[in-house]
Amino acid sequence: MQTTLSSSVHFSGIGLHCGVAVQMTIRPAAADTGIAFWRSDVRGADPLVPARWDAVAQSRLCTQIENAHGVSVSTIEHVMAALAGCGVHNALIEIDGPEVPILDGSSAPFVRALIAAGLQGLGAPLRALRVLKSVEVRAGAALARLEPADSMEIAFAIDFADAAIGRQSLTLNMANGAFVRELMDSRTFCRQSDVEQMQAAGLALGGSYENAVVVDGDRVLSPGGLRREREAVRHKMLDAMGDLALAGAPILGRYYGNRAGHALTNQLLRALFADPAAWRWEPLSLARAHRMPGAGVTLADCTPRATALA
Repeated sequence: MQTTLSSSVHFSGIGLHCGVAVQMTIRPAAADTGIAFWRSDVRGADPLVPARWDAVAQSRLCTQIENAHGVSVSTIEHVMAALAGCGVHNALIEIDGPEVPILDGSSAPFVRALIAAGLQGLGAPLRALRVLKSVEVRAGAALARLEPADSMEIAFAIDFADAAIGRQSLTLNMANGAFVRELMDSRTFCRQSDVEQMQAAGLALGGSYENAVVVDGDRVLSPGGLRREREAVRHKMLDAMGDLALAGAPILGRYYGNRAGHALTNQLLRALFADPAAWRWEPLSLARAHRMPGAGVTLADCTPRATALA
């Protein structure tokens, strides 16, 4: 069955790219609402922005959605990943600014608050998006692909010149609480050499060593170093989880990204939906629903595990 939150949860912080302080509240919503953002600061235009693949505007270093009136919300990927990873299917996100707060650069603060609030069943059937055949998009050396699978899987590979990142790859079945246990606390990352360029372009104005992993060659400059083994590729998988959530339903399929980013993953969803032979809506049986992302997660799943850091 579809779910929503049992009670509202509130967050405050600054936007990673705009650097503006923002207040955000995730509220329960009725069945078949899906996930939508409500810009409480907007006057004279429709403030409702649906979190859907076909509402994604040009995305640079983040995912931005926009409605027909030009009202937008950016950097939605971390909260969308948290909602999908916790199995929340319907929610209204009230926000008083143009960008979701970055918090610690991961999905962990969102996940902990969602699990603490609890989920409420809505008595309406849940359907999944089943991938029926492989669909792939490319941009230079980067590619993103969806292919058939009986559960949701995410695989990713990255390759950076900085030795602190280097080549990393990981594959996970996202059943049950895998997102919460394996990915939620992995933070966004960048190279020190990119910071000044981004800020000169009006980006990363709210970035800091506290809400991103910053590397320089073989050094991790952020205090405390890495949280997990292969944290960088884990964060790319977290981003993919959030971007794939814009499909509007849990996915039965395997996603593979190689050097992919937000824009390419959205192009992949557009290519998938453009081919009616590549997908279908499928009601979820109780047995399969118990194996979907978020099924049965508790606060105990949020406890960081000790891992050897690469």
